[in-house]
Amino acid sequence: MLDEAACALREWQHDDQPFQLHPGDLGWYRRFGAEATGDAIRIWRGGGRIVAVGLLDGADLLRFTIAPDARADEELAVRLADDISSPERGVLPAGTVYVESPRGTRFQELMFERGWRSDVPWTPLRRDLGPPVEDPGVRVEVIGADRAEVHAAVVRASFEKSTFTEDRWHAMAAGSPYADAWSLVAFDGDDAAAAITVWSAGPGRPGLVEPMGVHRDHRGKGFGRAITLAGAAALRALGSSSALVCTPSSNAGAVATYRAAGFTALPEVHDQRRD
Repeated sequence: MLDEAACALREWQHDDQPFQLHPGDLGWYRRFGAEATGDAIRIWRGGGRIVAVGLLDGADLLRFTIAPDARADEELAVRLADDISSPERGVLPAGTVYVESPRGTRFQELMFERGWRSDVPWTPLRRDLGPPVEDPGVRVEVIGADRAEVHAAVVRASFEKSTFTEDRWHAMAAGSPYADAWSLVAFDGDDAAAAITVWSAGPGRPGLVEPMGVHRDHRGKGFGRAITLAGAAALRALGSSSALVCTPSSNAGAVATYRAAGFTALPEVHDQRRD
């Protein structure tokens, strides 16, 4: 399930497309293990191919995208809206739920027509990787399996509710999307200060940053910008055409960090919510 969903998502990544579900999102979810990831993926097929892929990211959020050439298809939009809006079909439960999907699709229009509403804004950001990326100015190392705990510890210290562990790093790295990913750590002297994982979708396609964090004891020293620059350089080395990230618009500090690392904010996006 993971492999074929990730393969479809790779093919749909283009710089002229709106922000959407990325194979790196599936790769990052793989930290919960193969079975949990398989249970969280939703695939829709039509005409002998995959036409839509979703990731149930928690109990109430479906992160979702549609094949670019099928986004105006009325019949597909109705089928998807019926499946996602009906709890008995098992895609999303009853009650308050959320759907993240690309802007400008017939599916989104249909969901609004059915009474779904916009939720809080998110800011996607993009950095073109054609020109070289400037030096981050700090020591940055690529972290492999033998030092997984170094990366995992920084992530845990960067996010208050993080459950990321060495075992979960290995579970993440065992998934097929990680074949096109790097985990990096920036150091403050001998201390691991910031971490990032970057996910390529293949040469000439946008890559994804997921996640980036700065250890709580090393904030305010520029390590967020430094590790983001290192991540952008890593994606460029992997052949990515651009680097993408999306963060809540309310997280002004994160938006400022990405801007400082050469990212440009794209138009805000909103999940759709059904109360």
